[in-house]
Amino acid sequence: MPQLSLMTPLGDITLSEEDGALVALDWGRGRDQTPTPLLREARDQLHDYFDGRRLSFQLPLAPRGTPYQRRVWAALARIPPGQTRSYAEIAREIASAPRAVGQANGRNPLPILIPCHRVVAADGSLGGYSGEGGTDTKRFLLAHEARALSQHQPEPGIHAP
Repeated sequence: MPQLSLMTPLGDITLSEEDGALVALDWGRGRDQTPTPLLREARDQLHDYFDGRRLSFQLPLAPRGTPYQRRVWAALARIPPGQTRSYAEIAREIASAPRAVGQANGRNPLPILIPCHRVVAADGSLGGYSGEGGTDTKRFLLAHEARALSQHQPEPGIHAP
């Protein structure tokens, strides 16, 4: 499986590709480095995201999971940058239970690209985050998006659909 690692403000992350789509974003540096055109494009889009020039991604994603998990992840992908939704709001949207949404959220294989960091507890507190750094990483990503939105208007085509 082709992989490409990149340095971000959160440390190294590694992207994995299979059959022309991204299947994983993992924390840390991958052992094998095979820069395909898709992985290079994903790397460039992530660099633009962390530089505040991009708030959403235009990449083919194929996260592996159950049909239920994929429904949750699709709902997460619809949360606009700079906004949050509660586990309960996502649960209502897909006719489910908040706890089940939280479990699927924690199994998201493409964090950042599928913005699980935008899901918070019903009382507005952060809740958990399964990525490296836990809630500190979640807090960083939410603050980063808020800063990027407040500093300038994104160019057409690089904001949330």
